[in-house]
Amino acid sequence: MDIIYPVLFLVMLTFMMTFATGFSRLISVRRKEINPRYYVLMSGATPPDYVQKLGRNFANLLEMPILLSLLAVLVIILQIDSRLIFNLAWLYTALPLLHSLIHITYNHVIHRFAVFVSSVLTLLVMWIHFVTLMR
Repeated sequence: MDIIYPVLFLVMLTFMMTFATGFSRLISVRRKEINPRYYVLMSGATPPDYVQKLGRNFANLLEMPILLSLLAVLVIILQIDSRLIFNLAWLYTALPLLHSLIHITYNHVIHRFAVFVSSVLTLLVMWIHFVTLMR
């Protein structure tokens, strides 16, 4: 059941990026950097870089992390007690946080990619370990 805590941490990070994305869009309209009609269909003009980075980062947090959530649900339902899965869940949670920090600050692609690959591999190891526990 402890696996819920790293998942909740990731959920809170996602909510923070949700609000940051929304505020960045409001700011871009208020500063007249983009016409508000752009946000109706997300087409036409190009929004400022800071809006695009936050929006893309928010989208990232809705992609791979869903696999952690699914794994956590299965671990809870099946009452699996694995210290390895729990520790890797915390590691996995730290990696999207680091990815977000890199993405919305200095945005060095190689650094971001290295963290992304590390997070994917961590998640893969968790799933492989989970499957081996099911035997």
